Amino acid sequence: MTETWWEPPLAGTEAEHLIGALDRLRTTFRYKVDELDAAGMQARIGASTITLGGLLKHLAANEDYMFTVKFRGEPMDSHWDDNGWRDDNDWEFNSAADNTPEELYALWDGAVARSRERVTAALADGGLDQPAHISWPDGRHASLRRLVFDLVEEYGRHTGHADLLREAVDGRVGEDPPPGWHPVGARTPQTA
Repeated sequence: MTETWWEPPLAGTEAEHLIGALDRLRTTFRYKVDELDAAGMQARIGASTITLGGLLKHLAANEDYMFTVKFRGEPMDSHWDDNGWRDDNDWEFNSAADNTPEELYALWDGAVARSRERVTAALADGGLDQPAHISWPDGRHASLRRLVFDLVEEYGRHTGHADLLREAVDGRVGEDPPPGWHPVGARTPQTA
């Protein structure tokens, strides 16, 4: 069996397995949306309004929201200063058409990098059991473990959407990227 950088450990700690599962989903998702032009980012199937560009922006927002607002109680990164959530709860899905593929890839790649840094620091500073800032009406706080599991669930749902959308765009299928794969970014006339 060929080892790949996105595989979780075969035997590791709970944190290593949980973060490894999240990173495998992130990688599979990134593979499913890689090397697209604007038309590929905007493609839809059936009656659905979901696009791969919208999923990129939505998951980027989830990355920053989960480990900044929910975990630390801090405002989201400046990349989100100009947003339309006040008037449109699905703003990240609906506004992705206004972004270039390069902008969407940079937004997602940056949000994932920030999340990885925040989670690595949090694990070193208290582990998965530490309470998050977010609390329920009765005062109970979610743990970092719960937030990571929530993001795993979010990626699981949307990676399935990305599977269907990408197959409709150009036939790309498969559970995992091929061995040696690394993200490329936007498809341009030179890479088409």
